[in-house]
Amino acid sequence: MTDGCGAPEQTADLAAGVDLTKEIVLGGQVTADGAPVGGAFVRLLDASGEFTAEVVSSAEGNFRFFAAPGQWTVRALHRSGNGEAKVTADGPGLHPVAVSVG
Repeated sequence: MTDGCGAPEQTADLAAGVDLTKEIVLGGQVTADGAPVGGAFVRLLDASGEFTAEVVSSAEGNFRFFAAPGQWTVRALHRSGNGEAKVTADGPGLHPVAVSVG
């Protein structure tokens, strides 16, 4: 199943076959006042601020990106507000990102 932007459905669980010893995954949740925010447009920006990818957060606020090593900004846009968080992914694994909007 896909959303309007063509991104795969976002869930908290990684798909079978994702090898966190080889892949960099930036994943987390969009929240507002501590509650999950579904339907937020979540954008991945590289170290220079260039747009790289976009997904829509799940009903539980979950999102995920597969990325290259480096510094990233994750920006969430929602009718209730916007927010962003920075994350450095130096190597393989799950790199958690929490984005609060409001």
